[in-house]
Amino acid sequence: MSTDADAVPVAVAPAKRPPINKYAFACALLASMNSVLLGYDISVMSGAQLFMKEDLKITDTQIEILAGIISIYSLLGSLMAGLTSDWLGRRYTMVLAAAIFFTGALLMGLAPNYAFLMAGRFVAGIGVGYALMIAPVYTAEVAPTSSRGFLTTFPEVFNNFGILLGYVSNFAFARLPVHLSWRAMFLVGAVPPVFLGFAVLAMPESPRWLVMRGRIEDARRVLLRTSDSPEEAEERLLDIKKVVGIPADATDADDVVAIVRANEAARGQGVWKELLINPSRPVRRMLVAGLGLMFIQQATGVDCVVMYSPRVFEKAGMKNRTNSLGASMAVGACKTFFIPIATLLLDRVGRRPLLLASGGGMAIFLFTLATSLLMLDRRPESEAKALGAVSIVAMLSFVASFASGLGPVAWVYCSEIYPLRLRAQAAAIGTGLNRLMGGATTMSFLSLSEAITIAGSFYLYACVAAAGWVFMYFFLPETMGQSLEDTGKLFGKDMDDGDTDDGGVVHHERKRSTELITQQ
Repeated sequence: MSTDADAVPVAVAPAKRPPINKYAFACALLASMNSVLLGYDISVMSGAQLFMKEDLKITDTQIEILAGIISIYSLLGSLMAGLTSDWLGRRYTMVLAAAIFFTGALLMGLAPNYAFLMAGRFVAGIGVGYALMIAPVYTAEVAPTSSRGFLTTFPEVFNNFGILLGYVSNFAFARLPVHLSWRAMFLVGAVPPVFLGFAVLAMPESPRWLVMRGRIEDARRVLLRTSDSPEEAEERLLDIKKVVGIPADATDADDVVAIVRANEAARGQGVWKELLINPSRPVRRMLVAGLGLMFIQQATGVDCVVMYSPRVFEKAGMKNRTNSLGASMAVGACKTFFIPIATLLLDRVGRRPLLLASGGGMAIFLFTLATSLLMLDRRPESEAKALGAVSIVAMLSFVASFASGLGPVAWVYCSEIYPLRLRAQAAAIGTGLNRLMGGATTMSFLSLSEAITIAGSFYLYACVAAAGWVFMYFFLPETMGQSLEDTGKLFGKDMDDGDTDDGGVVHHERKRSTELITQQ
């Protein structure tokens, strides 16, 4: 017979969060260093363009193309990175990215003319595409579930740090002779890739890539070092084997190699078809969420603020070149120092709250920036100083809102929503779209500003940010606390890698895998 005491629920203490895995932390740290080079190559152009225009006698249109074309070139890099990371592995793909950055920096710094400079931007753009794609994927695949959000923000953290270093370089070399200043800014970027390329070799390979290559024991060793417990390591290994199509009792032997090769042969030609031609309903939802988020991140004009901040500061009243370059460092500082907000809160409050708060703030501050710049042209000069201050504060607040949410969280979200068999290619497509939009905005900003004014341009970006908030509210489910293998189920009840239309290939592969083991 039950009593009232029996009906009283017993209070259960909340589960204590495990400490950050130091080995996974170190791996994520090294992998994310490529993003420093990425951020530097993007932001250094904001100051270098002022000196290149004077030294090489090039026009604003040529500057605009040169500034934005790196994002277009990175499309090729991101697509190549998807293929390379599955062929060479995640680790050697990062080494290749460092080598590409080194070559691009030398070509740009030693360029005798505009055409040579464009060739250097092409090489650097390939490196940007590689870094954008591979660092988040590797980090997400190494990180344990408890700290995956925290660790996967590292690429964006270091990207922002690289942006700050680019602004510092602009300011530091601005006093050199015109023909040397912009060259020094680019050549400094050739130093870090040398050290990074060797440092990456000390990292382990991604356990998911190792399983895909049939190296089960190697993957287990990596998972034991990067998981919070041996039990979690075994659970992660079983999840990966399930997705890849390897039976749970398979070992690291010739039969596993045969299974993986057979699975890859069946899967290889079907990945792009499954993504683009005949995606299942859950995969379509993933693509809408992931590609929509990548579009919004760049269509709000953040790269324009990074690339043309000296011009915006000049419009706000800073006529001195050195002062505007110095003020641009505040943009880099905001991006660098506000991103820890997202890093610390991702695994505590979730992805959705950060994205929605960030998107709302960006829309508000873009509208404020546009309005203050518009009023600068219509108010008497006595009010210009106050309006200029409002413009600067609004621009920095926009950057802070982006850095504390949409900037890092978009990459985290898109690195964890796709199933393993589609992850590299889907991430490559998302990175390509992101760079396409980044290139479109930066290559059109000066022309757009001339056509509808700078204020009109920021009004346009404010509308995109507002529409983006609505999209994120309705289309993005929360992924916090989900394993990479279970995240896909958020996009459809039938999202099970072994029993769905889109998982049918894996189900068939698993059946054939068992047959192969039996035969051997």
